[in-house]
Amino acid sequence: MAYKRVLLKLSGEQLAGKYDFGVDPEIAAFLAEEIKKAVAGGCQLALVVGGGNMVRGAEVAGHGIRRVTADQMGMLSGLINCMALTDIFEAHGLSTRCMSNVFAEQVAEDYSYRRAEKHLQKDRVVILAGGIARPYFTHDTAAVSFGLELGCEVVLKATKVDGVYDKDPAKFDDATLLPTMSLEEAVTNGAVAVMDKAALGLAMEQKQPITVFNPMVEGNIARVVSGEAIGTKIS
Repeated sequence: MAYKRVLLKLSGEQLAGKYDFGVDPEIAAFLAEEIKKAVAGGCQLALVVGGGNMVRGAEVAGHGIRRVTADQMGMLSGLINCMALTDIFEAHGLSTRCMSNVFAEQVAEDYSYRRAEKHLQKDRVVILAGGIARPYFTHDTAAVSFGLELGCEVVLKATKVDGVYDKDPAKFDDATLLPTMSLEEAVTNGAVAVMDKAALGLAMEQKQPITVFNPMVEGNIARVVSGEAIGTKIS
């Protein structure tokens, strides 16, 4: 096993699957089975999930809704996703704990580093909700922050394509997958939009590797945590 502990960042849009809104239980069930393979191989896994399938804070701000409130709505959307995933993961036999940076004691454990560490050491999947609980910070930035805090060897950024390309593969048939990229290039190259620049900047400052890959290919999560060259490694 190449990695003993990883952080996987999923977007809310990926969870929506075939729906325009909410969580597609088939996608969640597929992810549960894929993550089980990685955990069975000896990898400890933490998970951050965005909320774009319900509310994207920056987009709902305005018309009387303050940006701070809009971002808090986005955090709560992420929490709803995490609650759904926790139940579905548990239903598939994957020991899981939902922890929130937003105070929500009735529906999730309050996040603390020590509690999360103990869960991970017991091979439980820890789903981290609420981002970093501050406005103007995305779930991408939260993923890098949690990855650093929990000593994860890599942040795995899930995407709908196979990794980072030299140009948009949805628009250009001759787009080429880039197997590696430096963190500095990812920060300075305006065409690289796989994560927001604040997240990439924090990763660059702290030398946190990021791997961008497609988790919806069967076996890919287990492959990437075992060290196979899947997707694009940014380091």
